[in-house]
Amino acid sequence: MSQFKLNLATKANQASLLPVLLVATSINEARPTPVIAINFEDAAVLSEGEKAIVQFTGASGAPAYGTDNAIKELRASFPFLNGKDEKSENEWLSQLESFTTLDFKALDPLLQRLNTHLLLRSFMVGYSLSTPDIALWGALRGNRVAISAIRKGALVNLTRWFNFLDELCPWASAALESLNASAKEKKAAKAKEGASYDIALQNTDKGVVTRFPPEPSGYLHIGHAKAALLNDYFAHEKYNGTLLVRFDDTNPSNEKQEFQDAIMEDLALMGIKPDRMSYSSDYFDQIYEYGLKIIREGNAYADDTDKETMASQRMNGEPSKRRDASVEENLARFEEMKQGTPEGLRWCIRAKMSVDNPNKAMRDPVIYRCNPTPHHRTGTKWKIYPTYDLCCPILDSIEGVTHALRTIEYRDRNPQYQWFLDTLGLRHVQIWDFARMNFIRTLLSKRKLTKLVDQGVVWGWDDPRFPTIRGIRRRGMTVPALREFILKQGPSKNITNLDWTLIWATNKKYIDPVAPRHTALMKKDLVKAVIKGAPAPYTEDKPKHNKNPEVGQKKVTFSGSVLFDQEDAKTFKQDEEITLMAWGNAIVRKIEKDSAGVVQSLELDLHLEGDFKKTEKKVTWLSADQELVPVELVDFDYLLNKDSLQEDDALEDVLNKNTEFREDAVADCNVAELREGDIIQFERKGYFRCDRPYAPGKPAVLFNIPTGKTGK
Repeated sequence: MSQFKLNLATKANQASLLPVLLVATSINEARPTPVIAINFEDAAVLSEGEKAIVQFTGASGAPAYGTDNAIKELRASFPFLNGKDEKSENEWLSQLESFTTLDFKALDPLLQRLNTHLLLRSFMVGYSLSTPDIALWGALRGNRVAISAIRKGALVNLTRWFNFLDELCPWASAALESLNASAKEKKAAKAKEGASYDIALQNTDKGVVTRFPPEPSGYLHIGHAKAALLNDYFAHEKYNGTLLVRFDDTNPSNEKQEFQDAIMEDLALMGIKPDRMSYSSDYFDQIYEYGLKIIREGNAYADDTDKETMASQRMNGEPSKRRDASVEENLARFEEMKQGTPEGLRWCIRAKMSVDNPNKAMRDPVIYRCNPTPHHRTGTKWKIYPTYDLCCPILDSIEGVTHALRTIEYRDRNPQYQWFLDTLGLRHVQIWDFARMNFIRTLLSKRKLTKLVDQGVVWGWDDPRFPTIRGIRRRGMTVPALREFILKQGPSKNITNLDWTLIWATNKKYIDPVAPRHTALMKKDLVKAVIKGAPAPYTEDKPKHNKNPEVGQKKVTFSGSVLFDQEDAKTFKQDEEITLMAWGNAIVRKIEKDSAGVVQSLELDLHLEGDFKKTEKKVTWLSADQELVPVELVDFDYLLNKDSLQEDDALEDVLNKNTEFREDAVADCNVAELREGDIIQFERKGYFRCDRPYAPGKPAVLFNIPTGKTGK
């Protein structure tokens, strides 16, 4: 069959767009491969057809414009859309436009009429799904006033029908998502190319050098990923500049080569290739000289005040008793620190900025500490280490960084950063703050994440419940989706607490077109059934993905002995006709249950001549005459039970006690071939990533991948 074309103006009224989109989608769903090419145009009206918002080119070859005309042409091009009672169908379809109004007074009588019509009906016309059902559901779904009235529940029959169609036609919601996603993608793409990325960076004509300075004390999380990707974007895409990755290795107590290697691997996976790499430890000699300079010029002093007292004094704006020590005394203490003597371990060096500045970051911050722990790069050469506050502005300046792009949590330290540059007479660097990427019920504090790892609350830094790059990738996040989502957030300063559903919905766009389709049934109370009229067991090669033949082939076994999920079997009724997905229809002839109502066995008559469009239930099944593969399906919940933490929240009080859920299942024989990292879809159960492949005696372990609906 030739390829037909449907064009939709995404900025137009969805109540007028959706009826045509859903009817066209239902046709594509009924075919092994789509026959209608659906195109979304980022416009309020199409460029042709007298400002029409819909254009369908059907069998006649002439384009039909407008909702009514497009549906008429669809029905002419695909006769199976026309039911037995064509007159009644046409009557309802002719009223579509009236359901697009946003005037509740005009809409309410129409909804009341629908509610009355559906009093004793499951469908608008006849006893099966028809075009008026799909088109009217679309018109109501696209009308925010109608949706509000339906969801209130007062229109009982209409609400029942609406929800029933939502379950009966899962592709309808997917079509709506694709329409919304298309509009959002084009809007985001424009924003990325235009104003949202056109921030006030100065002197870009003189060259742009950005930097990403991770501390090798843990694994990169999604917040770090945003900083890395934005610095990479401005260096390589927005401007023809240079990206520097500098490891801030100034705290040997927390740093490891393991973390450093992992950070580089994660950056490479995200497509980030630095032009230069360096380490703060490369410059320890130079920073030490700046430390001497700042002390000699009277702009820093040695302090042995205990940690608690120092914190109290800084909070209350009180000076340290050591603040006015002489330069000679301070230099002597600094030398003791450098030698790592017992006396030197008692002291630190503080910048002499201010005692009572309203900005507490300016209240004499610590700039050097004594630490005898061997450094993973410099060994035992140094016993003193500069803090990030001192190290960062010095190295940004001497390494040629022109624009320091960093998260807004550093905003209070910006005057401090500038103070160091001015005091030490260093070249200035422009700072741009962008909003940190926060997510609900998510820890992004490296200190708290480390605590969960050390206490065994999670499996490790790559735990699928962790916001680390490795954690979310292990859960099933793809790198292209991660890049797209983060870059769409842009360098805005607006702080938001994002919902995970947004990023997982982006991920679904990438995995759905390529994820092989398989079948799994829950092992608990698995139901055995006999299919009468079925041939002797045989195997056919079937596509792993009906809409993407490039995904490959799988073996499907057909026989008279099959298995069903208990949850499906419990819904079957005597003599009900059901559809066995990817096979055909069958009629339930015998149901045996135990005293608790658990289905023990079934008998069905194969009825391949039956019409799948007329059945209410489309169910998954597995032939028992194959080597079934044991699998363990794992789902996860958030680690936290609060959307956002407050300062006085104790971590132990906000941790979810139960965040891991495992179920045993059996899957089709093809699942034995899965490798670690493969992403598949189990029909009617969701998307999964293979974390551990099947081995004799050991089930395959697969992690559920959220799709933007569960939020987990």
